[in-house]
Amino acid sequence: MTDTQPGAEASRRDLLAASLFGALPLLLGAAAQASPLNPEQTIILSPDALPWMPTKGYPERSADRCTLTGDINGTGLYYTLIRWWPGYMSAPHTYTTDRFCMILSGTRWCNSGPDFDPAACVPVKAGSFVRRVAGTPHYDGVVRDGSEPAVIAICGMAPVNYALVDPSQPGWRRV
Repeated sequence: MTDTQPGAEASRRDLLAASLFGALPLLLGAAAQASPLNPEQTIILSPDALPWMPTKGYPERSADRCTLTGDINGTGLYYTLIRWWPGYMSAPHTYTTDRFCMILSGTRWCNSGPDFDPAACVPVKAGSFVRRVAGTPHYDGVVRDGSEPAVIAICGMAPVNYALVDPSQPGWRRV
């Protein structure tokens, strides 16, 4: 029994020392402060500072884009936002890579397939996740009687090689 006591005493001493060292920042008070945020290491954009741009070739207030990082036509990871306004949807199209989408606000209306039929779309509420599988035709947007735009965060690997199912038609539809 006496052989285990020195080990037990050392364990109590280690526990006491760890407790004291753990409490040291509290004992020092204001002397122990966190480093200030470095804006070159942590880049924060408020909602009003996001660089929204109308989607080229689309009517005004139909679909806006906000590139956060990367380029869908470049290579590698991209992360972008799209804002669909009520009354507009994309035409059926495909991509060569998967796209991972989170609906941030509003309701997005989605469907799969090459035939455009907005009445067959399903509503996807804010907070939902949508995975668009590479090579599969699909379309989406916001129905005409939608109460607000839908904002979608989209992430994937570029290049996406966007291709319309019917290239003789524009990439958007008014609904």
